[in-house]
Amino acid sequence: MSSPDRRTVLRGLTLAAAATTASLPVLASTPASASTAGTTFPASAPAEYVQPLRQMRGMWIASVVNINWPSRTGLTADQQKAEYLAWLDLARARGLNAVFVQVRPTADAFWPSPYEPWSQYLTGVQGQDPGYDPLAFMVGETHRRGLAFHAWFNPYRVSMQADPAKLHPDHPGRRHPDWIVAYGGKLYYNPGMPEVRAFVQDAMMDAVTRYDIDGLHFDDYFYPVNTPDFDDSAAYAEHGGGFPDLAAWRRDNVDLLVREMQRRVRRAKPEIAWGISPSGIWRNKATDPLGSETSGGQSYDNLHADTRGWVKKGWLDYIAPQLYWYIGQSNADYAKLVPWWSEVAAGTGTQLWIGQAAYKAGVAGQPVEWFQPDQLTRHLSLNRDHPQVGGDIWYNSGDVRDDRLGSISAVVADHYTRPALSPLLPRLAKGRAPLRPVLLRARRVDGGIELRVLATGKELPFQYAIFRLDRRARPADFTDARHLVAVVPADRHVRWVDPAGAKGAYYYVIAVDRPGRQSPPSIGRHAR
Repeated sequence: MSSPDRRTVLRGLTLAAAATTASLPVLASTPASASTAGTTFPASAPAEYVQPLRQMRGMWIASVVNINWPSRTGLTADQQKAEYLAWLDLARARGLNAVFVQVRPTADAFWPSPYEPWSQYLTGVQGQDPGYDPLAFMVGETHRRGLAFHAWFNPYRVSMQADPAKLHPDHPGRRHPDWIVAYGGKLYYNPGMPEVRAFVQDAMMDAVTRYDIDGLHFDDYFYPVNTPDFDDSAAYAEHGGGFPDLAAWRRDNVDLLVREMQRRVRRAKPEIAWGISPSGIWRNKATDPLGSETSGGQSYDNLHADTRGWVKKGWLDYIAPQLYWYIGQSNADYAKLVPWWSEVAAGTGTQLWIGQAAYKAGVAGQPVEWFQPDQLTRHLSLNRDHPQVGGDIWYNSGDVRDDRLGSISAVVADHYTRPALSPLLPRLAKGRAPLRPVLLRARRVDGGIELRVLATGKELPFQYAIFRLDRRARPADFTDARHLVAVVPADRHVRWVDPAGAKGAYYYVIAVDRPGRQSPPSIGRHAR
């Protein structure tokens, strides 16, 4: 969409489409006219609940061992692209607004990196060029659909197998064998070596600086486990002076990574989000009075990840704890962990999003509670009572597609009846907002009410938020989503058709930039 005169034709998808996406074929590609479609929502949300204007609605797309994308190695570039477009279509149909895509799963890259080899999960051979730049493709296509792209990195995992000789000959782990620790059938970079910490930051920052991503995202893996069998004794002997024990030194190493990444991201790309999705239990109350009423694995002790401390010290823009437990679970009750994390995040400026276990719903071997079709929708209902919760991320995209038991459809029907803008980071709220767009017309055509929107100023917005009312708007009408009917990708000129619109409705448009700042609403138009 490089030409300022190019018109984007946007047709609304009805909410009913969301209920049918469980059958979407993974390899299905989407025509260009449909791929830019905005999702259209009904004229009024249920009276008992008013959805917020902003809410994180993301899903994780995992690449390691080809969990989600690409679905297998050996696909052609065109097949890989078609698969990825299908995931974006799924996200739109489910009412989501962001994808978190794993682009560095095992010290490798989904882009032409000067630091690490091409990922084997693209072609089946580590270091083999897939014939295109997957990261550039994914970022561009994601933005073309008005979705945010968060690049997901695993900091220290090197390989899912334990033989360094099987790494690419030019792999950093082959050039620096002292950087590598074998443990549990896998290979890891040693987090206790300052040169390793600097290197993995450089490797990840290469993607941050070269690509137009919306966020840098870590998952929950740092040290693999709290045990001396992870042999970092030489690094501890060299660098661990002044620490009371091995665990404290390892914890400080992870703290350094988190704090240094924040500084580097803020310097290089201050308007992107930086966050982590850790294991959902920091510490149990029996271990620490500040901990949660749980008895599960503790990230502070087991993974050397002081997740609570990162929030309290302001080192993250958001934290997305993986609360992969059902309501009432004895050792880790979802209903107890959400209030605990809400209290941790309150007043810190760190956004709280919840990692949701779509992968457990209706899966053989799971407790009976995960066979309750409403288990996940009840999670989001509980979240409503905790205003610190700013949304959810679903693991993983395959389970969002499969919709076992109709559990995802229930979430969409109960909680995503309106679109939502992405959360706005508090530190960016005072930045320069987009200029007010011009709503040129709102008139009846075959198929609904046609809107034509014109961007103003030199910089194009990222999205247009479209509001529909049965009267003239008041300022309060733009503070929540009760009248928000669509969020569509922006261009200089946009034509969008509201299939649920009718003569007599009043329309208003707000421009939204990439960080999420919004313009004043346009002058309203009365549909004729």
